[in-house]
Amino acid sequence: MLDVDQIVKMQIDCVDRWHSTPVGSNTPETFVGYDQGALGVAVRQHRFNYDLWHQEDIARSPDVSDAQIAQVKREIDRLNQARNDWIEKIDDWLTEYLESHAIQSPNDARLNSETPGSIVDRLSIIALRIYHLYEQLERKDVDAQHIEKVQLRLRICNLQQGDLAQSLKELLHDIAHGKKRHRTYRQYKMYNDPTLNPFLYQAKAGQQ
Repeated sequence: MLDVDQIVKMQIDCVDRWHSTPVGSNTPETFVGYDQGALGVAVRQHRFNYDLWHQEDIARSPDVSDAQIAQVKREIDRLNQARNDWIEKIDDWLTEYLESHAIQSPNDARLNSETPGSIVDRLSIIALRIYHLYEQLERKDVDAQHIEKVQLRLRICNLQQGDLAQSLKELLHDIAHGKKRHRTYRQYKMYNDPTLNPFLYQAKAGQQ
């Protein structure tokens, strides 16, 4: 099944690698070492969060033009859609694994409110947050109060990372032993679909 410790290690390693040696989102070297099986799916989902994080930083800068903000907003929408698509791909990978290993849960087994893919996504964001909080500790233009605030947040984020990882391990154990059912939940984002977003399909109708 999913190896939670490997996933967390991958997320930490890749955030550091991608900052240290920038590579393109879809180039082979982006995922080297983590490009097989479940890790191969999780690392791609992680990359969309990485790119999304930095586009969000740009969007909040007061120094960029309105035209740049519009471009960044479109990129954020694209990345967020891809991020959610790959959450589903993680859950689909798990579904295929369970089916291929004839692992079934009884119909009365409990469902979890959050899927394993969603928890992997949350772990991805926490790995990014921890990396950028550590960056704050290296700043020379801040006071002791700022450092203390960052250190407190780091302690909390590290605790949350450990708690989430443990929760995911427990969920996967319960799924593997038939105590919980696994199901991929489709998010069906409507705003990017020109047939479902009223602004888009009404605008298209007005042009005809």
